Amino acid sequence: MSDIGSGDEGISSQKYHGQGMDAGGNNFDSGQQPQEQELATKMLQIQSKRFYLDVKQNRRGRFIKVAEIGADGRRSQIFLAMSTAAEFRDHLSSFSDFYSSLGPPNPESVPDDGKLKSEMMLKDNRRYYLDLKENSRGRFLRVSQTITRGGPRSQVALPAQGMIEFRDALTDLLDDFGTDDGGFKGELPEGRHLRVDNKNFYFDIGQNNRGIYMKVSEVVPSLQVKSNFRTAITVPEKCWTRFRDILADYCDKMNRAHAEPADHHQPGAAPPAARAASAQPARDTNAPVASLCPQEAFSGSAPRI
Repeated sequence: MSDIGSGDEGISSQKYHGQGMDAGGNNFDSGQQPQEQELATKMLQIQSKRFYLDVKQNRRGRFIKVAEIGADGRRSQIFLAMSTAAEFRDHLSSFSDFYSSLGPPNPESVPDDGKLKSEMMLKDNRRYYLDLKENSRGRFLRVSQTITRGGPRSQVALPAQGMIEFRDALTDLLDDFGTDDGGFKGELPEGRHLRVDNKNFYFDIGQNNRGIYMKVSEVVPSLQVKSNFRTAITVPEKCWTRFRDILADYCDKMNRAHAEPADHHQPGAAPPAARAASAQPARDTNAPVASLCPQEAFSGSAPRI
Protein backbone atom coordinates (compact mmCIF):
# COMPACT_ATOMS: atom_id res chain seq x y z
CA MET A 1 0.00 0.00 0.00
CA SER A 2 1.40 3.33 -0.97
CA ASP A 3 0.86 6.50 0.95
CA ILE A 4 -1.55 8.28 -1.35
CA GLY A 5 -3.08 8.32 -4.77
CA SER A 6 -1.45 10.06 -7.65
CA GLY A 7 -0.01 12.87 -5.55
CA ASP A 8 -1.98 15.56 -7.38
CA GLU A 9 -5.20 15.44 -5.39
CA GLY A 10 -6.29 19.02 -4.82
CA ILE A 11 -7.43 20.63 -1.59
CA SER A 12 -11.01 21.10 -2.58
CA SER A 13 -12.95 21.81 0.60
CA GLN A 14 -14.40 25.24 1.22
CA LYS A 15 -12.02 25.64 4.17
CA TYR A 16 -9.19 26.22 1.69
CA HIS A 17 -10.98 28.54 -0.70
CA GLY A 18 -9.76 32.05 -1.18
CA GLN A 19 -6.19 31.14 -0.30
CA GLY A 20 -4.75 31.23 -3.81
CA MET A 21 -1.88 28.93 -4.68
CA ASP A 22 0.97 27.36 -2.80
CA ALA A 23 4.60 28.38 -2.91
CA GLY A 24 5.25 26.09 -5.82
CA GLY A 25 2.40 27.49 -7.91
CA ASN A 26 0.18 24.43 -7.56
CA ASN A 27 -3.54 25.02 -7.68
CA PHE A 28 -4.98 23.08 -4.78
CA ASP A 29 -8.52 23.31 -6.17
CA SER A 30 -7.79 21.23 -9.26
CA GLY A 31 -7.09 17.60 -10.00
CA GLN A 32 -9.41 16.14 -7.36
CA GLN A 33 -10.30 12.54 -8.02
CA PRO A 34 -14.07 11.99 -7.85
CA GLN A 35 -13.64 8.65 -6.08
CA GLU A 36 -11.74 10.28 -3.21
CA GLN A 37 -13.71 10.72 0.00
CA GLU A 38 -12.93 12.93 2.98
CA LEU A 39 -13.72 11.09 6.21
CA ALA A 40 -12.70 13.63 8.86
CA THR A 41 -10.78 16.85 9.33
CA LYS A 42 -9.14 18.82 12.13
CA MET A 43 -7.85 22.39 12.09
CA LEU A 44 -5.09 23.71 14.35
CA GLN A 45 -4.02 27.32 14.78
CA ILE A 46 -0.38 27.34 15.88
CA GLN A 47 1.11 30.81 16.14
CA SER A 48 0.54 32.49 12.74
CA LYS A 49 -0.07 29.22 10.86
CA ARG A 50 -3.10 27.03 10.28
CA PHE A 51 -2.77 23.29 9.86
CA TYR A 52 -5.45 21.00 8.43
CA LEU A 53 -5.35 17.27 9.08
CA ASP A 54 -7.68 15.51 6.65
CA VAL A 55 -8.39 11.78 6.74
CA LYS A 56 -9.13 10.71 3.17
CA GLN A 57 -9.94 7.47 1.41
CA ASN A 58 -9.64 6.37 -2.20
CA ARG A 59 -9.38 3.06 -4.05
CA ARG A 60 -5.85 2.55 -2.69
CA GLY A 61 -6.80 2.94 0.97
CA ARG A 62 -6.79 5.59 3.67
CA PHE A 63 -4.27 8.35 4.29
CA ILE A 64 -3.90 11.66 6.09
CA LYS A 65 -3.20 14.86 4.23
CA VAL A 66 -1.43 17.53 6.27
CA ALA A 67 -1.80 21.03 4.84
CA GLU A 68 0.00 24.09 6.18
CA ILE A 69 -1.28 27.60 5.45
CA GLY A 70 1.01 30.44 6.46
CA ALA A 71 0.07 33.96 7.47
CA ASP A 72 0.79 35.13 3.91
CA GLY A 73 -1.59 32.52 2.42
CA ARG A 74 1.13 30.23 1.15
CA ARG A 75 0.37 26.55 1.37
CA SER A 76 2.27 23.31 1.45
CA GLN A 77 1.21 19.76 2.09
CA ILE A 78 2.44 16.24 2.78
CA PHE A 79 0.65 12.89 2.63
CA LEU A 80 0.92 10.15 5.25
CA ALA A 81 -0.38 6.62 5.11
CA MET A 82 -2.21 5.72 8.32
CA SER A 83 0.69 3.53 9.45
CA THR A 84 3.16 6.31 8.63
CA ALA A 85 1.01 8.81 10.55
CA ALA A 86 1.23 6.52 13.59
CA GLU A 87 5.02 6.41 13.30
CA PHE A 88 5.10 10.18 12.89
CA ARG A 89 2.94 10.55 16.02
CA ASP A 90 5.50 8.55 18.02
CA HIS A 91 8.36 10.68 16.67
CA LEU A 92 6.50 13.82 17.72
CA SER A 93 6.57 12.58 21.32
CA SER A 94 10.35 12.04 21.25
CA PHE A 95 10.98 15.36 19.50
CA SER A 96 8.80 17.15 22.05
CA ASP A 97 10.71 15.56 24.94
CA PHE A 98 14.00 16.60 23.36
CA TYR A 99 12.71 20.12 22.79
CA SER A 100 11.64 20.39 26.43
CA SER A 101 15.15 19.43 27.53
CA LEU A 102 16.73 22.29 25.60
CA GLY A 103 17.63 25.48 27.33
CA PRO A 104 16.95 28.99 26.01
CA PRO A 105 18.13 29.60 22.43
CA ASN A 106 21.84 30.33 22.21
CA PRO A 107 22.99 31.50 18.75
CA GLU A 108 26.57 30.51 19.53
CA SER A 109 25.69 26.83 20.14
CA VAL A 110 23.48 26.28 17.09
CA PRO A 111 24.98 24.03 14.35
CA ASP A 112 25.74 25.61 11.00
CA ASP A 113 22.75 23.89 9.37
CA GLY A 114 20.52 24.74 12.30
CA LYS A 115 19.59 21.10 12.95
CA LEU A 116 19.13 20.09 16.58
CA LYS A 117 17.69 16.58 16.06
CA SER A 118 16.83 14.52 12.96
CA GLU A 119 14.98 11.31 12.12
CA MET A 120 13.93 9.59 8.89
CA MET A 121 10.85 7.52 8.02
CA LEU A 122 10.55 5.24 4.99
CA LYS A 123 7.26 4.09 3.49
CA ASP A 124 7.14 2.30 0.13
CA ASN A 125 8.59 4.77 -2.39
CA ARG A 126 8.55 7.79 -0.07
CA ARG A 127 11.02 9.13 2.45
CA TYR A 128 10.18 11.53 5.26
CA TYR A 129 12.88 13.62 6.91
CA LEU A 130 12.11 15.09 10.33
CA ASP A 131 14.44 17.91 11.37
CA LEU A 132 14.12 19.96 14.53
CA LYS A 133 15.80 23.21 13.55
CA GLU A 134 16.55 26.62 14.96
CA ASN A 135 16.92 29.95 13.20
CA SER A 136 16.47 33.62 14.00
CA ARG A 137 12.69 33.20 14.22
CA GLY A 138 12.81 30.34 16.70
CA ARG A 139 12.68 26.54 16.78
CA PHE A 140 10.52 24.44 14.49
CA LEU A 141 10.08 20.92 13.15
CA ARG A 142 10.48 20.63 9.39
CA VAL A 143 8.87 17.54 7.82
CA SER A 144 10.01 16.89 4.25
CA GLN A 145 8.48 14.29 1.94
CA THR A 146 10.45 13.05 -1.06
CA ILE A 147 10.19 10.38 -3.75
CA THR A 148 13.05 7.88 -3.48
CA ARG A 149 13.90 8.06 -7.22
CA GLY A 150 13.70 11.77 -7.73
CA GLY A 151 10.69 13.98 -8.03
CA PRO A 152 9.51 17.09 -6.23
CA ARG A 153 9.97 17.59 -2.50
CA SER A 154 7.16 18.89 -0.34
CA GLN A 155 7.44 19.99 3.26
CA VAL A 156 5.65 21.59 6.17
CA ALA A 157 7.17 23.50 9.10
CA LEU A 158 5.59 23.07 12.52
CA PRO A 159 6.50 25.52 15.31
CA ALA A 160 8.16 23.57 18.11
CA GLN A 161 5.67 24.88 20.67
CA GLY A 162 2.85 23.20 18.76
CA MET A 163 4.26 19.67 18.49
CA ILE A 164 2.24 18.33 21.45
CA GLU A 165 -1.00 19.88 20.18
CA PHE A 166 -0.33 18.47 16.72
CA ARG A 167 0.47 15.02 18.16
CA ASP A 168 -2.76 14.98 20.19
CA ALA A 169 -4.86 15.90 17.13
CA LEU A 170 -3.15 13.18 15.10
CA THR A 171 -3.75 10.67 17.91
CA ASP A 172 -7.48 11.48 17.93
CA LEU A 173 -7.74 10.75 14.20
CA LEU A 174 -5.76 7.51 14.50
CA ASP A 175 -7.95 6.39 17.41
CA ASP A 176 -11.03 6.95 15.25
CA PHE A 177 -9.78 5.44 11.99
CA GLY A 178 -6.96 3.11 13.01
CA THR A 179 -3.49 2.62 11.56
CA ASP A 180 -4.45 0.21 8.78
CA ASP A 181 -3.57 1.62 5.37
CA GLY A 182 -6.01 -0.59 3.49
CA GLY A 183 -5.38 -1.44 -0.14
CA PHE A 184 -3.58 -4.53 -1.45
CA LYS A 185 -1.72 -6.56 1.16
CA GLY A 186 -0.98 -9.79 -0.71
CA GLU A 187 2.37 -10.91 -2.03
CA LEU A 188 3.16 -9.69 -5.53
CA PRO A 189 4.21 -12.27 -8.18
CA GLU A 190 7.91 -12.74 -8.88
CA GLY A 191 9.49 -11.23 -11.98
CA ARG A 192 10.02 -13.24 -15.18
CA HIS A 193 12.71 -13.21 -17.86
CA LEU A 194 12.45 -14.01 -21.58
CA ARG A 195 15.36 -14.18 -24.04
CA VAL A 196 14.71 -13.89 -27.79
CA ASP A 197 17.75 -13.87 -30.10
CA ASN A 198 19.98 -11.09 -28.75
CA LYS A 199 17.24 -9.39 -26.76
CA ASN A 200 16.23 -9.86 -23.15
CA PHE A 201 12.79 -9.03 -21.83
CA TYR A 202 12.08 -8.62 -18.13
CA PHE A 203 8.62 -8.63 -16.56
CA ASP A 204 8.59 -7.06 -13.10
CA ILE A 205 5.55 -6.54 -10.89
CA GLY A 206 5.65 -3.58 -8.54
CA GLN A 207 3.52 -1.20 -6.54
CA ASN A 208 3.73 2.54 -6.07
CA ASN A 209 1.47 5.41 -5.13
CA ARG A 210 -0.65 4.81 -8.25
CA GLY A 211 -1.28 1.15 -7.53
CA ILE A 212 0.04 -2.16 -8.88
CA TYR A 213 1.77 -2.24 -12.27
CA MET A 214 3.80 -4.46 -14.58
CA LYS A 215 7.04 -3.06 -15.98
CA VAL A 216 8.13 -4.68 -19.23
CA SER A 217 11.79 -3.91 -19.97
CA GLU A 218 13.68 -4.67 -23.17
CA VAL A 219 17.48 -4.88 -22.93
CA VAL A 220 19.38 -4.73 -26.23
CA PRO A 221 23.21 -4.79 -26.48
CA SER A 222 24.52 -1.51 -27.89
CA LEU A 223 27.85 -1.55 -29.76
CA GLN A 224 28.00 2.23 -29.93
CA VAL A 225 28.21 2.81 -26.19
CA LYS A 226 29.54 -0.69 -25.28
CA SER A 227 26.70 -1.26 -22.86
CA ASN A 228 23.13 -2.48 -22.77
CA PHE A 229 20.34 -0.16 -23.77
CA ARG A 230 17.11 -0.53 -21.79
CA THR A 231 13.64 0.69 -22.61
CA ALA A 232 10.49 0.01 -20.64
CA ILE A 233 6.74 0.42 -20.56
CA THR A 234 4.46 0.18 -17.56
CA VAL A 235 1.05 -1.47 -17.69
CA PRO A 236 -1.40 -0.68 -14.86
CA GLU A 237 -2.98 -3.73 -13.26
CA LYS A 238 -6.50 -2.77 -14.33
CA CYS A 239 -5.39 -3.09 -17.98
CA TRP A 240 -3.66 -6.45 -17.77
CA THR A 241 -6.67 -8.47 -18.98
CA ARG A 242 -7.29 -6.21 -21.98
CA PHE A 243 -3.56 -6.11 -22.71
CA ARG A 244 -3.50 -9.92 -22.71
CA ASP A 245 -6.56 -10.14 -24.96
CA ILE A 246 -4.98 -7.84 -27.55
CA LEU A 247 -1.79 -9.95 -27.63
CA ALA A 248 -3.82 -13.17 -27.86
CA ASP A 249 -5.81 -11.73 -30.75
CA TYR A 250 -2.61 -10.86 -32.63
CA CYS A 251 -1.24 -14.36 -31.96
CA ASP A 252 -4.40 -15.92 -33.46
CA LYS A 253 -4.22 -13.68 -36.53
CA MET A 254 -0.54 -14.47 -37.14
CA ASN A 255 -1.15 -18.20 -36.69
CA ARG A 256 -3.83 -18.05 -39.38
CA ALA A 257 -1.56 -15.94 -41.60
CA HIS A 258 1.27 -18.50 -41.32
CA ALA A 259 -1.16 -21.31 -42.19
CA GLU A 260 -2.43 -19.60 -45.37
CA PRO A 261 0.39 -20.70 -47.77
CA ALA A 262 -0.42 -24.39 -47.12
CA ASP A 263 -4.15 -23.79 -47.63
CA HIS A 264 -3.50 -21.88 -50.84
CA HIS A 265 -2.49 -25.06 -52.72
CA GLN A 266 -5.56 -27.04 -51.68
CA PRO A 267 -8.18 -27.46 -54.43
CA GLY A 268 -11.20 -25.23 -53.97
CA ALA A 269 -9.53 -23.05 -51.32
CA ALA A 270 -10.74 -19.50 -51.10
CA PRO A 271 -8.32 -16.72 -52.08
CA PRO A 272 -6.09 -15.53 -49.20
CA ALA A 273 -7.59 -12.05 -49.19
CA ALA A 274 -11.11 -13.45 -48.87
CA ARG A 275 -10.11 -15.79 -46.05
CA ALA A 276 -8.35 -12.99 -44.18
CA ALA A 277 -11.39 -10.74 -44.51
CA SER A 278 -13.75 -13.42 -43.25
CA ALA A 279 -11.46 -14.39 -40.35
CA GLN A 280 -11.25 -10.89 -38.93
CA PRO A 281 -14.17 -9.49 -36.94
CA ALA A 282 -15.80 -6.23 -37.97
CA ARG A 283 -13.94 -3.24 -36.63
CA ASP A 284 -15.55 -0.09 -35.38
CA THR A 285 -13.52 2.69 -36.93
CA ASN A 286 -15.17 5.22 -34.63
CA ALA A 287 -13.99 3.50 -31.45
CA PRO A 288 -11.43 5.66 -29.60
CA VAL A 289 -7.98 4.25 -28.96
CA ALA A 290 -8.24 5.17 -25.29
CA SER A 291 -11.02 2.60 -24.88
CA LEU A 292 -8.36 -0.11 -24.79
CA CYS A 293 -7.47 1.07 -21.33
CA PRO A 294 -10.03 3.47 -19.85
CA GLN A 295 -8.70 6.43 -17.89
CA GLU A 296 -5.11 5.16 -18.04
CA ALA A 297 -2.49 5.58 -20.75
CA PHE A 298 0.56 3.38 -21.12
CA SER A 299 3.79 5.12 -20.18
CA GLY A 300 6.78 5.08 -22.46
CA SER A 301 9.23 5.12 -19.58
CA ALA A 302 9.84 3.33 -16.32
CA PRO A 303 7.32 4.13 -13.57
CA ARG A 304 8.07 6.77 -10.98
CA ILE A 305 8.58 4.67 -7.94
